[in-house]
Amino acid sequence: MPGARLTQEDRRRIAAGLAGGLGYGEIARELARPTSTVTREIARNGGPAGYRADNAQRATVRRSRRSRAAPPRTVGGGARPDDGRDPAAVEEYATQFAELLVHSGLPRMAARVLGCLYVTDRGSLTATELVQRLGVSPASVSKAVGYLEDQELVRRERDADGRRERYVIDDDVWYRSLLASAQRNALLAEFAQGGAELLGAATPAGARLGAAAEFLEDTGAEILRAVQRRWDRGVPRAGAAPRPPRRPDRPGTAADRPD
Repeated sequence: MPGARLTQEDRRRIAAGLAGGLGYGEIARELARPTSTVTREIARNGGPAGYRADNAQRATVRRSRRSRAAPPRTVGGGARPDDGRDPAAVEEYATQFAELLVHSGLPRMAARVLGCLYVTDRGSLTATELVQRLGVSPASVSKAVGYLEDQELVRRERDADGRRERYVIDDDVWYRSLLASAQRNALLAEFAQGGAELLGAATPAGARLGAAAEFLEDTGAEILRAVQRRWDRGVPRAGAAPRPPRRPDRPGTAADRPD
């Protein structure tokens, strides 16, 4: 059944599908499962190149045993057992989300912090809370938060009493992250264009850098247009306006909304 957990036979069929060069969607259709289920399963168990059915089955059994043995605790920034949530399922989801982010290129600890923040109702946690939830050192959390800040995925704020620093994920986080990406594309495009001019557009190296500059500039413009279209359909965060989209045509400046 689509809603049931994957069986060992399901995992063997996933491994066979990967070995046969099938896409995630094709494997999911053969199993009569959502593509997201297959994607999460592969991502958290070695990725498409490292997925092994028996290893995935053993890992799932171990996680299940840990979940049953773990004492009840609040999850999601104040969720209680009587709110209809299964704490173990929420924790499992956060882990799977982090694994997907890792396979998308995010460092593992940064992905774990982001996944943990995403499943909290408040959308914020202190360093101490993250250390306790993730079972890692304060230094690991600090380094991960620094990386996420650079990517515009997390921000810091102080509690009302000013005593504790809190790490916050906003509803408009992907807007700001995409805009930061457009800004980086603009910087790279400018640098590549400078290299093309230095080496000469008629040379193979110059032509290569010129093509890279054009691609990066076009990609940044496409990102801005996509953000602008979504912006025009309404503010994503109820009751609070995110920062307006920035035009990255001048690297290092942030002022205008795109036309």
